[in-house]
Amino acid sequence: MKSLAPALAGLLAVLATACSGDTAASGSLGPATKEGDDGWPFAVEELDRLDEPWAMAFLPGTGDLLITERSGTLHLRDAGTGDRVEVAGVPEVVDAGQGGLGDVLPAPSYEQDGLVYLSWVEAGEGGTGAVVGRAVLETGGEEPRLDDLEVIWRQTPKVAGDGHFSHRLAFSPDGEHLFVTSGDRQLGDPAQDTTNTLGTIVRLTPDGAPAPGNPLADRGGVSAEIWSWGHRNPLGLEHAPDGTLWSSEMGPQGGDELNVIEAGSNYGWPEVSDGSDYDDSDIPDHADGDGFAAPAMSWNPSISPGSLMVYGGDLFGDWQGDAFLGALSGEALVRVDLEGRTAGEAEVFDMGARIRAVEEGPDGAIWVLEDEGAGRLLRLTPAG
Repeated sequence: MKSLAPALAGLLAVLATACSGDTAASGSLGPATKEGDDGWPFAVEELDRLDEPWAMAFLPGTGDLLITERSGTLHLRDAGTGDRVEVAGVPEVVDAGQGGLGDVLPAPSYEQDGLVYLSWVEAGEGGTGAVVGRAVLETGGEEPRLDDLEVIWRQTPKVAGDGHFSHRLAFSPDGEHLFVTSGDRQLGDPAQDTTNTLGTIVRLTPDGAPAPGNPLADRGGVSAEIWSWGHRNPLGLEHAPDGTLWSSEMGPQGGDELNVIEAGSNYGWPEVSDGSDYDDSDIPDHADGDGFAAPAMSWNPSISPGSLMVYGGDLFGDWQGDAFLGALSGEALVRVDLEGRTAGEAEVFDMGARIRAVEEGPDGAIWVLEDEGAGRLLRLTPAG
């Protein structure tokens, strides 16, 4: 995804529109608001600064916060004191390009067994690829550490290059299934080939096996892991309170997407996109009857969505059930009004920095991670 100068962020917000294909729901997007403007809804509290943070997750029962840095460091931040310590036992990662330590997610059973899930990039035969592992987080000793780390899933195949790993994690609301986004590794065509897991979202059991009932289960092998395909670089993944699975996905030049993820659906990449290729060559837009699942909303020019959170708290009561996307090149927090499986109006909050991760805190505050420069950790609460 090409970067846009910060000065263009406001213009980008004005121009971003719902995708041009007739199959997508229309959305409207007004000018960005920024801190100090009338109507700015947030009080912004800076809590910390980190080096290229990528993901964060609150631990059930304590409110302590795990934060990953792409270089391979995992931090544990105390909810009460704000003190932050490094977690030992983190796997070695390939820190290059978009690769490194990625997502972190407590298991649904965390309060019983201490299990946490991590994604990262490793090297191997053929190149590099994303992996998912799980370990027990021990916090009772002199320093927190990961014990009994095991790899439970590998992106297949490993290929050359250091882009489009994706590797976002989400558990189903019932805790029975682990979903993992797997990018196309900047190769395009493998996303239409269901004999590999590039350009897919996979659905696994908590121990990493293909989940029973997956759309291609009868084919066996890695095909049995696949839930959906035709994806480019899905960097956000979350279930809404009603159980709908949503994903945010980076397009090429334009065509960033917000998608409802359904079993067995093909989302079209690289055959269709509401953007164009980096050499300015045309890619057919999504259209009725083309056989591909169209996005609920897309953006052109790009906002570069790096994350996704669906809000369920009470602190911002009017926004319950809405999607929040962290925009990288757009340097913004984007809110999309969700009604069931439909994306409606959207709103842009100009943050003046690349937003990598967005999470809802235990009290309903919105927590934001910037991924470059200061790498600030911010807590957003209602203004006034």
